[in-house]
Amino acid sequence: MKKIIICLLIVVSASQYSCKKFLSITPIDKLTGNNFYKSADDIESNISDMYGKLFDKYTATSFAGATGEFRSGEVIPAALGGEGRRGTGRLGGHTRQTPDAQGSLAKQTIPLTTVNDRLLLEGIDNGRPWGGYNFRDLTIWKPYYVIIQAANILVSKLEEGIPALSAEQTKRYIAEAKFIRCLCYFQMVRLYGDVVYYTTPYEKDALPRENMVSVINKCIEDLKGPKNDLPLVMTDPSLRGVRATRGAAIGLLMNMYMWNAGFDPANKTKNYTETAALGDEIIKSHAFRLLPITEWSTVAKGRSEESLFELFRTLNYNTDLNNPFAQANAYSPFGDAFIHFPYKVPEYTHRYSFSVFTDDYMKKMYPDLQDDRLSTWFTAPFDQNAETFQLKKFAVNTFVDANNPNLDINPDNTYLIMRYSDAILLRAEALAELNMITEAGEALNLVRARANAVLYPSGAGDGNIKDAIFWERAKELLGEGSHYYDLVRTKRVLSKLYTDNPLTNDKFNRGGWAWPIDASALGNNPYMTLNSYWIGTGL
Repeated sequence: MKKIIICLLIVVSASQYSCKKFLSITPIDKLTGNNFYKSADDIESNISDMYGKLFDKYTATSFAGATGEFRSGEVIPAALGGEGRRGTGRLGGHTRQTPDAQGSLAKQTIPLTTVNDRLLLEGIDNGRPWGGYNFRDLTIWKPYYVIIQAANILVSKLEEGIPALSAEQTKRYIAEAKFIRCLCYFQMVRLYGDVVYYTTPYEKDALPRENMVSVINKCIEDLKGPKNDLPLVMTDPSLRGVRATRGAAIGLLMNMYMWNAGFDPANKTKNYTETAALGDEIIKSHAFRLLPITEWSTVAKGRSEESLFELFRTLNYNTDLNNPFAQANAYSPFGDAFIHFPYKVPEYTHRYSFSVFTDDYMKKMYPDLQDDRLSTWFTAPFDQNAETFQLKKFAVNTFVDANNPNLDINPDNTYLIMRYSDAILLRAEALAELNMITEAGEALNLVRARANAVLYPSGAGDGNIKDAIFWERAKELLGEGSHYYDLVRTKRVLSKLYTDNPLTNDKFNRGGWAWPIDASALGNNPYMTLNSYWIGTGL
């Protein structure tokens, strides 16, 4: 994807930064000449830049891993040769081992860095042995604001009017820019809590962080009308899931409503109701479907009928196979820590998996062994031995070149951000919270039926359906960056019943669930504050 425009913004912003201006930039039309923003091609180029920057930001680190199951403590170092790293996943229960031909044991340490506050702070130091995971990038929010600025400028230009565009094109591009803007804000809220919010094209005034519930409410208002100006689904198969559509906007809106339902008790019923209605809308559109579990490789490959939005990755384009960092951080795919030969070659340096899931977590996700996801996504699912366990969910499109001894490329799978099953299960959760138990069970069973899993019993009453939906999301969306956020927004992160890394009420209320914000955010903004939990005493 082209990134010229956004890169120019970064360079000029850095070189012309004024201590009196917040997020100062040079107008993009002055950087690119008077002919810019004159045609649909110009707009397409600008939007491609924004998607490219989103891809770069997401793949700079193991985003789904660090913000998902790693952070909640469900991932532990694997046991080599049946010895050593077994048990609870806590630091005291593991022994160090001697590196073998596979190399440094740093990658086995990675899951432990995100469940221990002090190790997490050490983990964002890229000079550490595990620095390749680049966790520090998760603390830096400026790239999101670069994308937001570009979206703000584009919306402004489109609202001013571009003669070459039809009214329909103008509305569609405005909606797409707003989708990208809202997605950035949503990602930041989940990472940092309160954030600076603005939508003006050339913001120069210093602004304080705004309450995250207010930010999400503004994003909802920003997107819920324009979503109908987007195509329901992309008719071009090559663009399916990788460009904003009405389906993607619905998925994002549902996630935003459910986030606020967890943090705005006074309005939770309204948020649940809106979520349920949007879920009903996307189901009745018949524009998306759950593919048979036997076709999971199609989903993981990307651009499938199940994808609402993804950051598309393929080894077929723009990749130097001798350089694992040519397209993205080699450690960015969640599955990297859980696979070895034959999904990675050569065999000599890929003989075991670095990480496994705790036995308790696997049993909570799979209380019934009747579930085709067990055989489709795992080898030895309840085995913590590094030489036998593998998570195949992200390794079903394996790229093998046994003749290249330097190859360390992950399988050819996309980065799934929102899927149809996510929307279905959010609807199920909202219905359960509204005490619409029968309807909630029907939605839950749409996902279970695809996996030939045991169906939730009809007429079972309230029972444990809320927990059943929570664990179904943990199972279905494993490794897709949702699990820890589900724990946080539902407050289940406070209970050992649901996570191996529970938070106390005090730690939660002081923002211990969020990530640190890099001190660079303080520049040129006297109103800016960092996340106090990470800079104070008493971690």
